[in-house]
Amino acid sequence: MSCTVWWEGAEKTRVLIASDSGCGGNKPGELLTLRHPKSENGTCYLFSNGVLQEIQWFKQPYGSWFLGDYISQDGSLYMATPVDPVFILLPIFDEARMMKGEDAGKFRQLDEILFVEGYPEYQHLLLLAEKCMEIVCQTQEVGSMKFYRLDNSKFLAWLTCKVRCLKKTLPELDKNYAAQDEKQTLVDAVSIVGEYLKTDPWLKLLYDHLGLEFVDPTVKETNTENSPNANENKMEYSNSLQEKENKKTGKPGKQTKQAKVETGSKNIRDMFSRACKKKR
Repeated sequence: MSCTVWWEGAEKTRVLIASDSGCGGNKPGELLTLRHPKSENGTCYLFSNGVLQEIQWFKQPYGSWFLGDYISQDGSLYMATPVDPVFILLPIFDEARMMKGEDAGKFRQLDEILFVEGYPEYQHLLLLAEKCMEIVCQTQEVGSMKFYRLDNSKFLAWLTCKVRCLKKTLPELDKNYAAQDEKQTLVDAVSIVGEYLKTDPWLKLLYDHLGLEFVDPTVKETNTENSPNANENKMEYSNSLQEKENKKTGKPGKQTKQAKVETGSKNIRDMFSRACKKKR
């Protein structure tokens, strides 16, 4: 049986329906507001039965969704997708080191690390952090107390493993990935994982660690949006011919409306959107 969690949004109250695997039978999950690891904006997560899931909202421009035995007529849907908590906890463990210069930083207890001003719900992740963060941290035990400090080399080794696994999976998800060379697939895998990493320093460190040339994704996106493509060139050529014709006839010219050009994207949200369209 799935669990149902009510979520009161700005426009209307919506309902999130999650699968059995993350809900522990009829026990509802908890909605936690945590900092997104890349943007640092408050983001809603579902935490249930030891599983942390990122909540995403999808809106179909046309049509409706079938949800069990009823239909959502407005075409909107919340989805809860499991996310590795190491990504979510990384920024606060990084800050907790209180590094100065080349200093490796301080060891801290989990309850200290998870005390984040403005985000008290991190305290709900105490047991989860104890279970998963040791893989990327150095630890010290003093009596019955345990202290943690994020370790760059251990984190990069863990992150590299994540990227390698994703690189193997991508060709199975999309034929376009299967047709391209391995290096480009590796770059795409890093780009997807990079949606949960700050550009400075973690994403740069990952590129260096994998021997790839770093390209700032924000600069790349801006350049893609501003660069002329085939459709824009055709439109400019058509406008030029129209202007010349207007000068000959003396008639006022009417500017041809340019078509909206969509830039390509390979982020996780778009992959889900494409998958949903194929199922319709």
